[in-house]
Amino acid sequence: MDKRIQNLCAFLDASPSVYHAAHLLEQTLEQAGYTKIYETDNWDLIPGGKYFMSRGGSAVVAFRIPEGAPKGFLMSASHSDRPTFKIKENGELKGSYTRLATEKYGGMLMSTWLDRPLSIAGRVMVEKDGRIESHLLNIDRDLTMIPNVAIHMNRKANDGYTWNPAVDTIPLLGGKDAAGKLDALLEKEAGGKVLGHDLYLYVRQKACVWGMDEEYVSSAALDDLACAWGCTQGFLNAEASESIPVLCVFDSEEVGSCSVQGAASPLLKMVLERICRSRGLEMDRMLAQSFMISADNAHAVHPNHPEFADASNAPVVNGGLVLKFNANLRYTTDGVSAAVFRKVCGNANVPVQTYCNRADILGGSTLGNISLGHVAVPSADIGLPQLAMHSSYETAGVQDAIWLEEAMASYYGSTLECRDGNYLVK
Repeated sequence: MDKRIQNLCAFLDASPSVYHAAHLLEQTLEQAGYTKIYETDNWDLIPGGKYFMSRGGSAVVAFRIPEGAPKGFLMSASHSDRPTFKIKENGELKGSYTRLATEKYGGMLMSTWLDRPLSIAGRVMVEKDGRIESHLLNIDRDLTMIPNVAIHMNRKANDGYTWNPAVDTIPLLGGKDAAGKLDALLEKEAGGKVLGHDLYLYVRQKACVWGMDEEYVSSAALDDLACAWGCTQGFLNAEASESIPVLCVFDSEEVGSCSVQGAASPLLKMVLERICRSRGLEMDRMLAQSFMISADNAHAVHPNHPEFADASNAPVVNGGLVLKFNANLRYTTDGVSAAVFRKVCGNANVPVQTYCNRADILGGSTLGNISLGHVAVPSADIGLPQLAMHSSYETAGVQDAIWLEEAMASYYGSTLECRDGNYLVK
């Protein structure tokens, strides 16, 4: 197996929650020589410096300062969250069985969560020596399951059954004797008194590579951790350029990005402004030669249902990276940004496919159009073609994941110049 895919699978397996994913990205940046800086500190940025900051424990922004006078920002945006179930406060439901009180986070294929081992991961706020500290938590064992109703009792289960999240997807934690044990388990795992938590269910099945020629990779949270990882690797592997490369991994995309660590927040704008202030740069002039890639996975044509795809814009798994288009700007790609991205991919010998929704099927939106509300630059929406988006276990292509790393290295190693609507990518 290609080492790059081994590393991707290891990252996916070690990311049972949004907080674990962000923590691993921080560790990856530190190991590559990046210095963590904090919003509360003065930013004294130096030429040749490599930096990153985080917010909320779930969003990460990294950047490099070139040695010479920078010509603009080259940015990418991906996200760290995934559709799942969040554990409610007072999380036990007691009775003949002990169950977990949950609510949906994001839009998911609900039936895929049933009848498979699950556990709990996220962050807890722990009181220690008068301080409130954030701790990662992962109960690393088969802890809970959402049992299906037998076909004998639900004859409509195969006839378009509608799942009710208040009834059908409540996880089973144990028998009646398990009542009262959840809080104790959390505090044991956390190592102190828990004052607050953000905890989620996660699928216990590990990432795998499969297929006749081992051409597919499947895992929980491929949307969008595969892009977060690919963009990070491209960012780290890129050669120096005259532009300032900026890597953004936001949280909360699956619920509209409206959080302090989401793309709808002023986080990215704040980082760019502080870079400009520290280096004596004029923000408006920098943005005039800047670009953004919004990297969030795309729908591949389904092998059993090709009718759901637009006939002339139906990407296939392992056919290349996907440029996403939408006339109503749910995706930000236009003729200009498509040309720039195709040039970047051409320089890396990476193939490019296109995606449009079928005209009578409403698609989702992603990070690009939300980020542009704060930082107005040309933007291309891209992604890996994948199957079963928003399932608890998704599928993408091994070759596409490799191509993403190579394309992003090409992108971040480029210098972009723009004047009067004309672009030079070198």
